[in-house]
Amino acid sequence: MSQGNLSRKILVLGASGLIGRFVTDDLRARNFDVVGIARRFPASQSTPGDLEMPILSMDSASLARLLRDRGIDLVVNCLGVLQDGPGSDTRAVHRDFVARLLQAIRQSGRAVRVAHISIPGNAADDHTAFSQTKREAEQLIAASGVAYAILRPGFVIAPSAYGGSGMLRALAALSIDLPAREDSMPFQPVSVADIAATIAWLANRDSDDEAGNAVAWDLMQPQSVTLGGVIAQFRRSFGTATAFRITLPAFMLDLGAKLGDLASWLGWTPPMRTTAIAELRRGVQGNPSAWMAATGIVPKTVEETFGRRTATIQDKWFARLFLIKALMIASLAAFWIASGFIALVLSYDAAAAILTLHHFPPALVGPVTIGSSLIDMAIGILIVFRRTCVAGLVAGMGVSLGYMAGAAILTPDLWIEPLGALVKTGPAIVLMLVALLTLDNR
Repeated sequence: MSQGNLSRKILVLGASGLIGRFVTDDLRARNFDVVGIARRFPASQSTPGDLEMPILSMDSASLARLLRDRGIDLVVNCLGVLQDGPGSDTRAVHRDFVARLLQAIRQSGRAVRVAHISIPGNAADDHTAFSQTKREAEQLIAASGVAYAILRPGFVIAPSAYGGSGMLRALAALSIDLPAREDSMPFQPVSVADIAATIAWLANRDSDDEAGNAVAWDLMQPQSVTLGGVIAQFRRSFGTATAFRITLPAFMLDLGAKLGDLASWLGWTPPMRTTAIAELRRGVQGNPSAWMAATGIVPKTVEETFGRRTATIQDKWFARLFLIKALMIASLAAFWIASGFIALVLSYDAAAAILTLHHFPPALVGPVTIGSSLIDMAIGILIVFRRTCVAGLVAGMGVSLGYMAGAAILTPDLWIEPLGALVKTGPAIVLMLVALLTLDNR
């Protein structure tokens, strides 16, 4: 373990994300004094020294005060959002915040260096709001006069998996091939450990050290590899390299991206959105020679990072369920909304007749039919939205158990009706429980 400079303090912005979390923990393991900041940390990431702060809404004066009060020497900016949507503004996160951060550094009176996580590629190929605002932030940093290092990692491979990294694992575990065009795209990966080692290398140098100042480095393995080649290494780990595979039609990618866009407006953060597909089709490539020469880091290949490791059962379950999770949520929402709508609007008389036929108290037939239908639709609507999904799933399980108990008391013969509607409620409860247990994103 390398020994960090105990007098140097580091601020990691976005410390709950894939890169930010690993970097924060890695720097602490190297004996650096690190403050990790995120809007919210999951309970599993709760660590002394981390702060929950609405950093993106802070003005330059507040940011400057934070830098002074904490005695910060290096800011690692890992903040980023993939696409515009409710609560996500690429320009606000990538460009406007960076502008305030640079102003805050100048106001703080401290010699603070910025290590900024950006994206590889040529500016001429920036066609999404994500890539364009990332590049605008680079331009602001380069012109600011602040000491900086712009780090442009390739496809990041880490022990954890969110978003795109989770999607590639799912494709490998489920033995699905991408269309030929996407499969052959250049896709140079980088181990998150090499990103952390680079930031540690920067942290051990003064802000005026020319070796790590005013640099823009591509961080990735130098060996040429395609997206299909990366997935092949995951397949080797999962043991699916020789399994039968189906090729996903190109239109399914585009359809999935559109559905992902719709889901994002409901509060979800699906990995497959139009920006993700556009960036995937652009490819991930760069030239890491300057980075390697300056730092002496020899980047690990995707084979060394993941391909030689045997996947654990945790890896396999996660990868297999990653894409199925969206199907579970969508099907449960559709089930509850459709069942309530059909009983209330399309087949009200038939629904009421079922209760009457099974000797349900006549005075309760109408109210119960209408009330249960409205409750069903309300549960489905709650499940649709990410913010209320937990409440919807819990309510769905509770209502289902209530239906089963009520039927057992008032109309026990419903349990033996030919279509077995109540018998099928048990598996539905189990599915809702599985959806609830896999709802976490990180």
